[in-house]
Amino acid sequence: MANDAALRSAIVWLAVIIVLVGICTLSLKKMMITYAFGMVGISGILLPDWDYFDRGFSRWCYPVTAEERAALLARRTGLKRYRIYPMRVIIYTSIYGFGLYKWWTFISS
Repeated sequence: MANDAALRSAIVWLAVIIVLVGICTLSLKKMMITYAFGMVGISGILLPDWDYFDRGFSRWCYPVTAEERAALLARRTGLKRYRIYPMRVIIYTSIYGFGLYKWWTFISS
């Protein structure tokens, strides 16, 4: 992972959310569920090697070459860095939306 600061700040925010859940619900079980859900969520977004997955689907079976990595780094300037792929957005929205719904119903019960 290239940006460790993003990972650290995500984990700190998760800790704040866990403390708030613990204060509001007084339940260690709900705190542990929040921790597990948060870590899975963080690892699903921040940890994958997006340079690897931003290539064509047919190239996923092969390692990223030095030339491909240099070309990807050269394209990462400004807003071009954040490419929005509709299928990825749909999949992430549905998976994380369902997970957040289940987490909220568990926490609020």
